[in-house]
Amino acid sequence: MSQTKGARLFREAWIAGVRRHFPGEPKPGYLTPWDDTPQWEREAAGSVYEQVRHFVEISGGCTARLSREQKGRFVATCWTAQMFRHFDEPKPGYVADWPDLPAWQQETDADIFEAIEKPLG
Repeated sequence: MSQTKGARLFREAWIAGVRRHFPGEPKPGYLTPWDDTPQWEREAAGSVYEQVRHFVEISGGCTARLSREQKGRFVATCWTAQMFRHFDEPKPGYVADWPDLPAWQQETDADIFEAIEKPLG
């Protein structure tokens, strides 16, 4: 899968996760379609997709044995690194550590990992 297709998969998994896990009405920006997503965010999504894909591949598919929390933490950590790459001073919510993320975001991050992992396994 190309990085662009991977980035789109990441974004689609994010939107699906927000719809599934967010309590109440999410911010419109959380549901922005791909074509309206800012370039920095597309690049970050593509990079995180590649990091997860590579991790799954070099693990020989054994990432299926990771817990949902471990999967979500991996996505969250990769995303945090991208925020530092794209912003000199990112918003605190963009770089929050795992325990400080809301439950809906933790679940969404785990969903993203599994969406990337599934076609590879």
